[in-house]
Amino acid sequence: MAAGAAQRLEVSFRSDDVDCRAWLFEPAGTPSGDRPLVILGHGLGATRELGLAPFAERFAAGGITALAFTYRHFGDSAGLPRQLLDIERQLTDWASALRYARSLPGVDPARIAIWGSSFGGGHVIETAARDGRVAAVVSQCPFTDGPASVRAAGPRAVALSTALALRDELSRVRGAPPVRVPLVGPPGSAALMTAPDAEPGYRALIPPGLEFDDSVAARILLHIGLYRPGRSAAKITCPILFCICERDSVAPAATALRYAEQAPRSEIKRYPIGHFDIYAGSGFEVAVADQVDFLGRHLGV
Repeated sequence: MAAGAAQRLEVSFRSDDVDCRAWLFEPAGTPSGDRPLVILGHGLGATRELGLAPFAERFAAGGITALAFTYRHFGDSAGLPRQLLDIERQLTDWASALRYARSLPGVDPARIAIWGSSFGGGHVIETAARDGRVAAVVSQCPFTDGPASVRAAGPRAVALSTALALRDELSRVRGAPPVRVPLVGPPGSAALMTAPDAEPGYRALIPPGLEFDDSVAARILLHIGLYRPGRSAAKITCPILFCICERDSVAPAATALRYAEQAPRSEIKRYPIGHFDIYAGSGFEVAVADQVDFLGRHLGV
């Protein structure tokens, strides 16, 4: 693939009645004509600033336009209340991002891929199955099964978090502000992710100086255990690359592997690292090289 520096543009697209903010990375020095594009979305409570740019830059350097977006209710995207993690709304954001990408000048609507990490890695499985027109999928350290992830969190954390979730649901009914739960915390605490490597790993993704809200409305805990996007893997007819971290303490690798093997055109890459090690250092370098190769082959670069 032709190498070249990428130009990063600030863009936005409508999802329902709100704006989702995004970066558009345009390859430089590539031939004229319609180019392929890959859409990138993050995991639990994360915004585009938390490690999406390095992946997008590598894809753009390989001649693939990249669109990295932030879900509604988070970061500089619109949506009230703030920090509301709603599964169906985020899936609608993915569908809206696809619609926006297919409308962009210079982009081939038949060569659009989707890339998701962690919770977003589950969203891209579900999105590809629903959409039916996606050209390729990259699912990185994916959340594939709510019950498996709840078991990995441990009973104490689940009990504490559920109490907050019930309080938040009561607040929703009363029209009061949401009751929040931390995204990450020490083992046994009331947080979405409490594995020993979760808090340091997640916080390492936050750039210095970025004002980042590390909590979400606790009501998501009443729904996350029922979300099983891995079940949709068998419905995906396009090529899908699963990048699985074998020491994943957040999204159990064995469960992800079981679902990955059900996708008709799956390619599976396994890395002897933890959930957050794939965003930087050698873990990132190996994984992104595999992803650039996969997208290049299946998007016709």
